[in-house]
Amino acid sequence: MKQLATFGGGCFWCAEAIFKELKGVEKVVSGYSGGKIKDPNYYEVTEGTTGHAESIQISFDPGQISFEQLLEVFFLTHNPTTPDRQGNDVGTQYRSVVFYHDEKQKSAAEKIIGQIEKEKIYDDPVITEIFPYSAFYPAEEYHQNYLVKNPDQPYCQFVINPKLAKFREKFSSLLKDDSKSQL
Repeated sequence: MKQLATFGGGCFWCAEAIFKELKGVEKVVSGYSGGKIKDPNYYEVTEGTTGHAESIQISFDPGQISFEQLLEVFFLTHNPTTPDRQGNDVGTQYRSVVFYHDEKQKSAAEKIIGQIEKEKIYDDPVITEIFPYSAFYPAEEYHQNYLVKNPDQPYCQFVINPKLAKFREKFSSLLKDDSKSQL
């Protein structure tokens, strides 16, 4: 039975490219979540006034990959210690946030954060927000599959591809077979 996970961890282009490569992930959609207006567009969100975070919504098969494994990938592929910032992307739309779909997801997120803090994986405390899921609005079509559509774009070459390479190395056991061939 398919389940959903919704995360905000900076630029959705990077997150989408990473999560699409995981076994058990059936679909990843870039979009917006956590804001106060319905059906926002990219320009409204980038102004930082809607309250939305650039997010991804993941459809996954829990028989192949657990929500906890998705959380591990989420927390180790972006910086969950910087408020409203991921690299050069600055603003509330780039905050680190887990939008939980049920109490099990909320508990799992709290548990993973506790483990990260205990193991001192980061020098600074994790500031990732944990909020109940309320709505997800898919981003405009040109944001979907951004890396695939724009492989020569400088952001893809200098930000997404290096991040993807580190991810593939660290999480090789969780990759779909076709993603392993890119190692």
